[in-house]
Amino acid sequence: MANLGANPANSCPLTPLGFLERAATVFGDCPSVVYHDTVFTWSQTHRRCLRLASALASLGISRGDIVSHHFSLALVRLCAWESAGA
Repeated sequence: MANLGANPANSCPLTPLGFLERAATVFGDCPSVVYHDTVFTWSQTHRRCLRLASALASLGISRGDIVSHHFSLALVRLCAWESAGA
């Protein structure tokens, strides 16, 4: 195994977007965010991020645009990554 180099069959860079999609697929019903009494699963987190991305796109914001935000929750930051990739 030590001689097996990285290639598309055994290695793939993991971006924040790829991570979120994969986590939703593999761990859909598992908690992704727990904040006091609020709990989101990976599937819910993915859907919320897609909704934020869609809302930003409906405002005419697209890849390359600069969007300022001040979010305290990691969930919202992750959603902002999803929006940037839309």
